[in-house]
Amino acid sequence: MSAPSPRAPLPRSPRPIRVLVAKAGLDGHDRGAKVVAQALRDAGMEVVYTGLRQTPEMIVKAASEEDVDAIGISLLSGAHMTVFPRVLELLKEHGLSHVLLTGGGVIPEKDCEALRAAGVGMLFGPGTRTSDLIQYIQREVALRRAHSA
Repeated sequence: MSAPSPRAPLPRSPRPIRVLVAKAGLDGHDRGAKVVAQALRDAGMEVVYTGLRQTPEMIVKAASEEDVDAIGISLLSGAHMTVFPRVLELLKEHGLSHVLLTGGGVIPEKDCEALRAAGVGMLFGPGTRTSDLIQYIQREVALRRAHSA
């Protein structure tokens, strides 16, 4: 058997999952978002952390510029019924409907159900194991990539 040509292209590995982690609104508590961002990195994902006080417009602009597969919004301010629908609307306007929108915070179950019905992905509450959200993002991004291929 002959050795492969040194000029033969190497097989491409799939691009790592890219996730934008954002703190929306006036909420100034970002410890949970930073823990999540580190857990996603440890799982092999590329993470862009936007920092505090992001508007939906800033979040979607960063998602577009960074070519992310998913957006995770951390909200503790109670603005979830405003922020998530606005981000979804902007994702559609910018041709980014394929991007998974997920997140977490203190969100009542009734609101989680309404947001899910509107197109938001799973929402995670306090105490969620990072392994659960990692598996969710991996599964959802794989499904979305398969549908767009």
